[in-house]
Amino acid sequence: MIKEDSQEVTKIDLEWIEEQSEEQSEVRSEVQSDVGSEDDARSSQGATRPVVKDRDPKGINDCLKVTFEDVIAEPPSVRSFDKVWLWSHALFEVSRLWFYRIISLLLGVPLALIAGVLFALLSCLHIWLIMPCVQLILINMHWVQTIWASILDITISPLFSSMGKCCGAISIRVARD
Repeated sequence: MIKEDSQEVTKIDLEWIEEQSEEQSEVRSEVQSDVGSEDDARSSQGATRPVVKDRDPKGINDCLKVTFEDVIAEPPSVRSFDKVWLWSHALFEVSRLWFYRIISLLLGVPLALIAGVLFALLSCLHIWLIMPCVQLILINMHWVQTIWASILDITISPLFSSMGKCCGAISIRVARD
């Protein structure tokens, strides 16, 4: 921890951060070399990987942007050793990253398949079953709408009109003593 202008600055200088950035840059260079031309992209195996920078462009999962500081925080009155804090931070980030990768590897593809089948089924039901039934009901129920409007005009409208005329004569005056 370094004190600068009464603000605390935490610096983490760990080797795994550099290794992660090196691995990511290697993957990027492989993908860029594989996507060179359209014919090369079709023939190469690396071109099947999607090159997506922003995987959540609509911000659906903004609530999941959790960092170490969001979960663990020490007040100024109680402090652990600096090394404990740094290693806790590093262990939190590494375990969060790798456990997410492992769990998404095991569950991501099957759940994506299930979600795709479910949305396809719901779309098919909506397009071919629900909307035709709704349109059939709307077309054939025009007479019900006419009768319902007449009933409301005969019963409810006079009742509320008379209540409005009765209550319309009430006036409230606020006087300060």
